[in-house]
Amino acid sequence: MQVLLDDYVRAAGIATALVNTAPEVAVSTGDLLAGPDSLARFLTEHGIRPDALADGRSPTADDVAEVHEVRAALREAIEAPDAATMTGLVESLVRDVAHGPGLRQDTDGRWQWSLGSRPGARVAEEVALVAGVGLLSTLRVLGHDRFRGCGSPTCNGVFVDTSRGGRRRYCEPEICGNRLNVAKHRARARAAREAAQQRERSPRR
Repeated sequence: MQVLLDDYVRAAGIATALVNTAPEVAVSTGDLLAGPDSLARFLTEHGIRPDALADGRSPTADDVAEVHEVRAALREAIEAPDAATMTGLVESLVRDVAHGPGLRQDTDGRWQWSLGSRPGARVAEEVALVAGVGLLSTLRVLGHDRFRGCGSPTCNGVFVDTSRGGRRRYCEPEICGNRLNVAKHRARARAAREAAQQRERSPRR
């Protein structure tokens, strides 16, 4: 499997999505990668085509367990206190699977630097390669401050901010951001009701 080094936005998005499938993040639903079927669905949704599954076979329970280990390692890397620590963690994750770099043509015929997975790599190793490229390339291009915890006080998610302005605050803006806005609106409404009730109870002069 080949991973384009310049395609860091997609790869970092995959890393974010993978880490946030964990049960400590997906509290209401439980582990979003609980079994082979959910892993297969994740790979398809994110356009990951591991060479390990090129013969048409499906992920196994062992693949799921190994991807869980990769997921935990990626979270540790995203939460690393500094760039050097993060780099070391990611490099140790992909060192044994990465093959290259080399030049290959993308779908538009342009030559791009890429890393390949070694022959015989397992599914989890290839997933680690994609996510690892995303983290390291984001670090090189955008800096360590783009690795963050979710800004919602009720969410345990983390994310890699590859947005142009670098102002992203939530791991899933359409979910966590909306929840926080709704909570703030309800709090303001509740405070207004309580203030009105207090005025009604106060003796009139």
